[in-house]
Amino acid sequence: MSQTMYEKLEGCLASVRAKTDFQPEVGLVLGSGLGDYADDIKIEATVNYSDIKGFPISTVAGHKGRFVFGYVENVPVVIMQGRIHYYEGYPMADVVLPTRLMKLMGIKKLFLTNAAGGVNETFNPGTLMMITDHILYGVPNPLIGPNVDELGVRFPDMTEVYTKDLRQVIRDAAKETGIALREGTYMQFTGPSYETPAEIRMARTLGADAVGMSTACEAIAARHMGLNVCAISCITNHAAGITDQVLSHKEVQAIADQVSADFRRLVTSTIARMV
Repeated sequence: MSQTMYEKLEGCLASVRAKTDFQPEVGLVLGSGLGDYADDIKIEATVNYSDIKGFPISTVAGHKGRFVFGYVENVPVVIMQGRIHYYEGYPMADVVLPTRLMKLMGIKKLFLTNAAGGVNETFNPGTLMMITDHILYGVPNPLIGPNVDELGVRFPDMTEVYTKDLRQVIRDAAKETGIALREGTYMQFTGPSYETPAEIRMARTLGADAVGMSTACEAIAARHMGLNVCAISCITNHAAGITDQVLSHKEVQAIADQVSADFRRLVTSTIARMV
């Protein structure tokens, strides 16, 4: 199985290389509110997911479903416009396949972004939270199954999933841009239903500051391969039970769009400092 998985990755890489030989240093995964970020960079090439043999296709409305290769402040990057979620029905190996593929493309650092619900009651909608640690809940660990030895060791350490040095880079970028930044622990649920008030109380008890449906599994796969990882959540709503407001994807998208300008500036400033 491990050989089959690696062969699938090599096949995906061959499909990408048939269209571009661009060598990225940083991989960026765009969450809600940042979907158009890649349109404004210096683009060298784009590759649609549908043109990559064996690649899972994002089914979430508004996700463009492509890799964008280019430069952010002279830093060579590959950007995912549209990520793959476990709730779409894909096996976890396919959910993290894009992360693994970006490693084979040549990235050394992975920058994850997402929209999240605020569990910490001091995190109002519009807050940007740097992820310092995470909790994977109800979601299969992406390393379950035969180990892919070509990618990493069987039992990788997860003491520091989100690289200390990159966390400081984000802090410095926030200070430079004058953008308020909070820090906290992120908890990934399966989705696609939003969490219940009881689940949010549990998350708070376990130490979570924000909840969402992505990111932690990608971070685990990245650390397994030795990538340096950082992540920022845009808090788009108070989580269930904190207020009486009914949660909806429309609300999440609206808040994400409202703070997208600050989010974009923070992402750009952070990437510029990464190399």
